[in-house]
Amino acid sequence: MAERAERSKGRSVAMTLAETLWFPVCLFLGMLFFFAPALHAPQPHHVKVAVADSAVAERVDGVLGAGLPGGFDVTAVADRQAARQSVLDRDTVAGFVEDPRHAVLYVAKANGASLEQTLTKVFTQVAAKGHRHLTVTDVAPTEKKDELGTTLLYFSLAWSIPAYVLATTLLRAVTFNRRKKLLAVAGVAAGYSVIGFYAGVGLGYIPDKPAAMAVSFLLTAAVATAALGLAPFVRQYFPAVAMGLFIVMSIPTSGGAVPAPMLPTFFQDVHRVMPLANGLDALRGVFYFDGAGVLEPVLVLGAWFAAGAALLGLDLLLHRRRAGAPAAEAGGTDEGEETETVEEPPVEDPALETPRPAALPVHAHHFGGPVPVLYGRVQDREGRPVRGAAVTVIDGRGRQLVRSVTDGTGEYAVTGLPEGHLSIVVSASGLHPMVHQTLLQTGMTARADFALHGMPQGRHARPEHVANAQS
Repeated sequence: MAERAERSKGRSVAMTLAETLWFPVCLFLGMLFFFAPALHAPQPHHVKVAVADSAVAERVDGVLGAGLPGGFDVTAVADRQAARQSVLDRDTVAGFVEDPRHAVLYVAKANGASLEQTLTKVFTQVAAKGHRHLTVTDVAPTEKKDELGTTLLYFSLAWSIPAYVLATTLLRAVTFNRRKKLLAVAGVAAGYSVIGFYAGVGLGYIPDKPAAMAVSFLLTAAVATAALGLAPFVRQYFPAVAMGLFIVMSIPTSGGAVPAPMLPTFFQDVHRVMPLANGLDALRGVFYFDGAGVLEPVLVLGAWFAAGAALLGLDLLLHRRRAGAPAAEAGGTDEGEETETVEEPPVEDPALETPRPAALPVHAHHFGGPVPVLYGRVQDREGRPVRGAAVTVIDGRGRQLVRSVTDGTGEYAVTGLPEGHLSIVVSASGLHPMVHQTLLQTGMTARADFALHGMPQGRHARPEHVANAQS
């Protein structure tokens, strides 16, 4: 018997450790295998370069292939103007031109200072092999206060990571339906985009091009909506999935800290689909390239938003189907009656998750213990306290959250309950059971008192009395 108890205790400890540690372990592994491999040794990978004159392009391709295999993809263009324009059109990140004594390299610091420096170093050696002196021309310089070309990364982070946090907080707004949540997302995204843009312009970090506000709005809305849409389907794994997508996978592949052409090929592929990376690419196009290359990243952001909205719609459809079955069994609703589903939040970000439901000794908080979120008193019809009455709290999905028993004064208290619609069922020997329904909200303590009526002898208990909620 003792051996069985020890095994049970060991399993309980293992389960507690697994439930507690799975998320930080996933976050650790994600950062370990995404940040370090992507950023530890930046070097060119399939960097697109335009070279004027096909014969020069063939020679340069050979030199680059010998020195950095797979590092550059060389394309021949007609002349100097075409090489320069290819950089401005964002078809390439560099344009190279040779004449009998000189060589010119066209670059864009807006693509990242580290990429510009790498290109300058590599093509200085290429020009030297042809006994030419290299001149570097920056066709898309950044603002004076953005010498490294990385400032847009920090603004993009400000428009994307708080969007994920917005989604986690909206999951707790159980009195909001999906339409209200989407309206909240739109309002917050508009505020973020306007405030962020004018702050950046005022500080001298970004150019005064208001079209960028549309991109930042879409970035915030896409991340928040996608997170809201994912939450009902990934449920308790939401923290790992959301942080994995919008932080762990997004930041190292964004092209902000290390320009995308200098990321390994796998991370360049991830870059093409991540919202942060596409927001950053679109902002660069608006600010420094007169809108070139903006359409594709905007379409990707739009796809993230549409996917999130579609998942919200699918979740609504599933809720209505689940709710329709009991309604049909109960005879449906009255004619003309309209109902609006209020959602219960799934498991959220651990930083925002409430404690586990637990019964408390009455008045324990007076001595420094946990503060109850639900309490009350159970008495009989004559006002006498009912000791030992069973108090069961059930959530909106019919799951039992916690069970308590009244003390000698007929009182009970519970803590750690989630927000949402709750049912409190009270039963005691020889008395009719009662059900109390209430909506528990953040920062509020709910009280539910019961007056149980006597049951005729020999009659089975039935929950036929419903008390009104007191909050």
